Amino acid sequence: MKIVKYKYLCTIIILFTVIAMISFSLFAKYIFPNLLYQRTSSIYRTPDYYQWKYEDVMIQVDKEQTHGWYIPYEESKGVILFSHGNAGNIADRLESVGIFRKLGLSVLVYDYGGYGKSTGKPSEERCCKDALAMWKYLTETKGYSPKNIILFGRSLGGAVTADLATKVECAGVILESTFLSTIDVARDIFSWFPERFAKGNEFYTKKKLKKIKSPVLVIHSPQDTVVKYYHGQKIFELLECEKEFLEIVGDHNEGFIITGEKYINGLRNFVERVLNSSGQE
Repeated sequence: MKIVKYKYLCTIIILFTVIAMISFSLFAKYIFPNLLYQRTSSIYRTPDYYQWKYEDVMIQVDKEQTHGWYIPYEESKGVILFSHGNAGNIADRLESVGIFRKLGLSVLVYDYGGYGKSTGKPSEERCCKDALAMWKYLTETKGYSPKNIILFGRSLGGAVTADLATKVECAGVILESTFLSTIDVARDIFSWFPERFAKGNEFYTKKKLKKIKSPVLVIHSPQDTVVKYYHGQKIFELLECEKEFLEIVGDHNEGFIITGEKYINGLRNFVERVLNSSGQE
């Protein structure tokens, strides 16, 4: 009788273990990526909305297509390589593009795989390859000197930008409202969150920061409830390059709008300084 009960217990334990393993696998493969990449495919407006001249950019990345817009500014001081956050697509970023145009900059904004017109599926590897492909477009196709390129990334785009900044040297890097890793963000909500749940999408920015050599501007708000303020503080602390910190106000998605002139002036001061410095080298 005891042997039968023991076998029954072992069967139950094995069954629950298998179910747990399958659940972990499904979470890492399907659920977590869908929570992280809240993408949309509809391009409901283009730079024509503001009557800006632009060029459609389509680049092959791992047999897929990565789409972007190159939006030139007449007599521009330089160009921004814009990596956006995890939701929507480039159609939602025109207001941010407009801020950089007011600063006298051209902009290349693009979508990760699975966003907008970009084909395939997003992942950490794909997002980082998309960014590198757009860098090569600016330097090889458009002929920009790295000294005239500033990398900008907001939220998820900050993680993508930080990765690119470890591979290239440019005039400057702007990391806005970004995180140490997706695991740290998840653990801010669920302290028990297992690392394996984020497999392939960890975005360990905190492990890459010491490799960045270009000047960096870190931007974050103490009122950010999505990516908490300590992420920005720690990112700034870990950087070993020339760096600045701009504190803004408001929550995660509206901070740059609510902060207004302080935000714009902070960008302007950084942009002018790094472009002037790099131009003198």
